Amino acid sequence: MKVYIVIILQFIIWSGYTLIEWLSKHDQLIYKVIMFFVFFYLALMLGNYVTKSLRKTLFITALSLVIYTSIHYTLALFVQ
Repeated sequence: MKVYIVIILQFIIWSGYTLIEWLSKHDQLIYKVIMFFVFFYLALMLGNYVTKSLRKTLFITALSLVIYTSIHYTLALFVQ
């Protein structure tokens, strides 16, 4: 059950990152990369707080990022 909670919370974090990236579309690439690492760190810390396992947290974070990115780009293909 903890894994599902972490995945849902990380989807919320990735959605927040997407929203903030959309709002800052005129920023330079370096600032977007720094912002991504801040959100990635936030997702890792949240996952580690809930699961209490670094190995499981890294796996869940990578999995949620891959799933969210694939959903995001798939929906972008259908909208455009």
